[in-house]
Amino acid sequence: MSGQEKNAVSKTGVLNGKKWRKYRVIYRSVLMENLQYAANIALGFFGYFVFIFIFIKLWDYMYQEPGELIAGYSKEQMIWYVMMTEMMWFGSNASAVARQVKTDIRGGNIAYLMNKPYHYTLYILAKYTGEWSVRLPMFAGLAVVIGTVLVGPVPAFKIITVPAMVVCIILGLTINAVLQICISLLSFWIEDATPFRWLYDKLLLVVGTIFPLEIFPRTAQAFFKLTPIYPVCYGPAKLIVDFGPEKCIEILAVQALYLAAGCGLMFFIYRKGVKKLYVNGG
Repeated sequence: MSGQEKNAVSKTGVLNGKKWRKYRVIYRSVLMENLQYAANIALGFFGYFVFIFIFIKLWDYMYQEPGELIAGYSKEQMIWYVMMTEMMWFGSNASAVARQVKTDIRGGNIAYLMNKPYHYTLYILAKYTGEWSVRLPMFAGLAVVIGTVLVGPVPAFKIITVPAMVVCIILGLTINAVLQICISLLSFWIEDATPFRWLYDKLLLVVGTIFPLEIFPRTAQAFFKLTPIYPVCYGPAKLIVDFGPEKCIEILAVQALYLAAGCGLMFFIYRKGVKKLYVNGG
């Protein structure tokens, strides 16, 4: 490699480093801001506790015989599954992402933000990641305490599997945020994308969060595995309550595909929306 080529490669690396540095700065600033308001986040603990307490009583009633299995899950596994999916639901607050994108577009603030030296969608993702980096560990700690005291430890849990679980949870939260942004970007063309986001949220909440996929008929399971339920809700919770190496690889592979496709769709919709904005004069 010649000296000029080495200099070109070096400059490219520096530029790429500077490109991503601004998103790290956004992440850190939002992280520090949310750390100052951790007490406000803790106020949501009561709602989470009430929700989980109700489902503990529900599954106590459903599992009338000791050692009984429903869809291959013991009572402890079923309760922990709900606690983990609700922990991600309460701890991520992904609806805030959709609300901000919708507000920016409908309020006209997008015309100001899209001229900033960063990509608008990546700015939203960096900001969102900074928010859940504070919220999620707090709700995770609460879930562990509630589960251990009221239900008992996760059956056959191995500490060595935690890194894979953490990666799976982070990917699930990121995929959910990307899809929320995609839906909200439809506000470039329609007055309000809230109905579409409502349908998406209810699909995740009713099907993927409250019940594992195995509880549904096989035909429905095959369909739900193609939806965001699998990489966003079911996958992370499944690895926590019933970890398996092959299942872990399968879920991570699906998450990687979903994230790549979701980011491609997000950039495409945003580019088309910005083009429409320029054509209409902002």
